Amino acid sequence: MIIVVLDAATLAGVDLSPLMKFGTVTTYDHTTAEQVHHRIQDANVVISNKVQLNESHFVQAPKLKLICVAATGTNNIDLAAARAAGIAVTNVAGYSTPSVVQHTFTLLGNLMTNIHRYAEDCRNGAWQQSPMFCRLDHSINEIANKRFVIVGYGNLGQAVANVAEAFGAQVIIAERPNSKEVRRGRMAFEEALEVADIVSIHCPLTPQTENVFNADTLALLPKHAILINTARGGIVDEHALAQALKSNQLAAAGVDVLSSEPAQPDNPLIQYRGDNLLLTPHTAWASKESIGRLVAGIAENIDSYLNGGQTNRVV
Repeated sequence: MIIVVLDAATLAGVDLSPLMKFGTVTTYDHTTAEQVHHRIQDANVVISNKVQLNESHFVQAPKLKLICVAATGTNNIDLAAARAAGIAVTNVAGYSTPSVVQHTFTLLGNLMTNIHRYAEDCRNGAWQQSPMFCRLDHSINEIANKRFVIVGYGNLGQAVANVAEAFGAQVIIAERPNSKEVRRGRMAFEEALEVADIVSIHCPLTPQTENVFNADTLALLPKHAILINTARGGIVDEHALAQALKSNQLAAAGVDVLSSEPAQPDNPLIQYRGDNLLLTPHTAWASKESIGRLVAGIAENIDSYLNGGQTNRVV
């Protein structure tokens, strides 16, 4: 088999030998839209994370039988066109959960204890000049007993809830925005925001969740609240969030995702300079162990496809 990896750089140098037992593996660190046709024209299997594949590509790749998405989301693949062309599409779910959970609490812990500010103070010599043994210039707060609101209660949201409970937080599961009913064990979305000390977002980006955190909903949060987004950038209105942080309408935010990636210079969160924002470049998913599980999942999908077994097949 001829296997082509279109954006191998997203796999961060993790060992790809589990794929090599299936045939020849050709890797490209990055692939532009103009390069796709040439690179997949003889491929039997294409592995892609964020490279977009559509009907025009499938027409010019007659040997292509399987697309393995090196991620959970399949929005970069024209699924209808793949189905029409007889091309199977698989994804890998759940591989990044431990990594995203860890990143969520890394952002939250830094913000609640102001570690980033204290570390900067130490670099600038403030500790050396202290009249006492420590510095207490910035507030330090505990997760314990805080009302921890989770928006999106799938596998990731549930895993975050478990850790929050281990810290001693009071977990509140928010109902879907604009839902006409509140399921047992959940709280209406707007009501949950009004009582939140911490909000952690783990829902998918859909027409219903796009910009669900906007000027109006952010205004519902108490001024001491902290917002964490490791889900998708489009869920949060970035202009509104930057303004809420600037005006201290919101205490702090930790953000790993933006509406347009890679980040654009004019993005309001890129331009924001306040120290109540921690911004990371979409790395929550990308622990070494997580990517190793991803590659193993891709290999399992190829093996199952070739042997007619069960895969994480989308189409």
